[in-house]
Amino acid sequence: MSAPTRPLHELGLTAAGGKDPEITGLAVDSRLVKDGFLFVALPGTRVHGGEFIQYALRMGASAILTDAEGADIAKAELATSDAALVIAEDPRQTLAYSAALWFGEQPGVMAAVTGTNGKTSVSTFLRMIWQELGLSAINLGTTGVEGDFQAPLNHTTPEPITLHRTLADAAQAGVECAAMEASSHGLAQRRLDGVQLRAAGFTNFTQDHLDYHETFEDYFDAKAGLFARVLPEDGVAVINIDDPRGVDMAAIARARGQELITVGRDGADLLLEAQRFDATGQDIRFSFRGKTYMTRLNLIGGFQAENVLLAAGLAIACGAEPERVFEVLHELQTVRGRMQLAATRENGAAVFVDYAHTPDAVETALQAMRPHVMGRLIAIVGAGGDRDAGKRPLMGQAAAQNADVVFVTDDNPRSEDPAVIRRAVMNGAPDATEVGDRAEAILRAVDALQPGDALMIAGKGHETGQIVGDDILPFDDCEQASVAVAALDGGMA
Repeated sequence: MSAPTRPLHELGLTAAGGKDPEITGLAVDSRLVKDGFLFVALPGTRVHGGEFIQYALRMGASAILTDAEGADIAKAELATSDAALVIAEDPRQTLAYSAALWFGEQPGVMAAVTGTNGKTSVSTFLRMIWQELGLSAINLGTTGVEGDFQAPLNHTTPEPITLHRTLADAAQAGVECAAMEASSHGLAQRRLDGVQLRAAGFTNFTQDHLDYHETFEDYFDAKAGLFARVLPEDGVAVINIDDPRGVDMAAIARARGQELITVGRDGADLLLEAQRFDATGQDIRFSFRGKTYMTRLNLIGGFQAENVLLAAGLAIACGAEPERVFEVLHELQTVRGRMQLAATRENGAAVFVDYAHTPDAVETALQAMRPHVMGRLIAIVGAGGDRDAGKRPLMGQAAAQNADVVFVTDDNPRSEDPAVIRRAVMNGAPDATEVGDRAEAILRAVDALQPGDALMIAGKGHETGQIVGDDILPFDDCEQASVAVAALDGGMA
């Protein structure tokens, strides 16, 4: 991977007084500092990393990267230390570039996707397209690192040291292509700066994360940074112009001189012309550069066609032949925990698992399922504890207004009384059936399925644990659905 040591200047850093120590590693956590490390002291929401410079120096740091405020906080300790000091106006961005230089390698073809919804699906579909074309590929994001190299991640967009270590490890393992989710937090904190992108995609923009971003426009500006700053001028922007802010994002890309591929249902380069739904997926008709195509998608939900075409656009933007890309779209599989077919009853009724855990997401998922269902649409919903209590009745309301039968159960109650949470959800769905135990709720909902019906289990998606108090109990909605179907249809001994 990287050399055991490297002089500070090879990381693009110039220290006060011309000091140029040999660096043995990078850390943003003072507890992880070892002899010869570069410690990066970043401004935080509650405390400035400069408070921890003193501890990093005691642990043997040979260089400190921070801003003027961090240097002032630790000026007494720095004055008596031999460590090199680098003061940067934007230490987060500087760290990102230095981490890229330190780890050195990245997969040769990199793309990133931003937007409020759909990042995981688009990046996963892009990885699948590359693999179907015979390329070694991964996607990085909410579900970790998946594909031809696998690893866990704690954040959708990891901090730069973890990110560039992961990219270097993947490149060392022979990965040729990587698709990344670019979260607004990650973009605002410059975590992707230093990633060598060939293309970037935009899905959509709705209100979210205003607990972090001060205003709606701040949130948009963070996402726009992918095109305004991270994607180089010779990169390709792939943008959903059906979204009202897609036009704004396209204008930013054009102003940078980036090549543009638009995706959408009206006047787009990659144009979705028609969809036909059935119980197991959809047929779509689309066109690109004057030629019309038809393909089968074994995916539930009309919005999935938009995600697939955005992923196809990114594959083309990264150099793949359009004809070859379109030929493999029928091979795409459901993204884990996103409108995922978990089980099918002997009578043909289907059980789906989806990560929808906000009222808007529940509404969108159920409305997207409706065209695929001949019979009744049944929903299981809940709400997490120690989170926004105001959304709980709205969760029930979203289910009640868009499903024919609703079961209210526990999600991740955490430290709260599960019964109190369920009652709040029931306020929005007074006719729902309340079943506290999630496994029992799934069993009862599966038992209610008649021919032509479908069940959506909302809330936990890809998660494999249920948080009760301080414990994380093993629980997988897909697994529980399969167990329920097997038990009811005689598949278990």
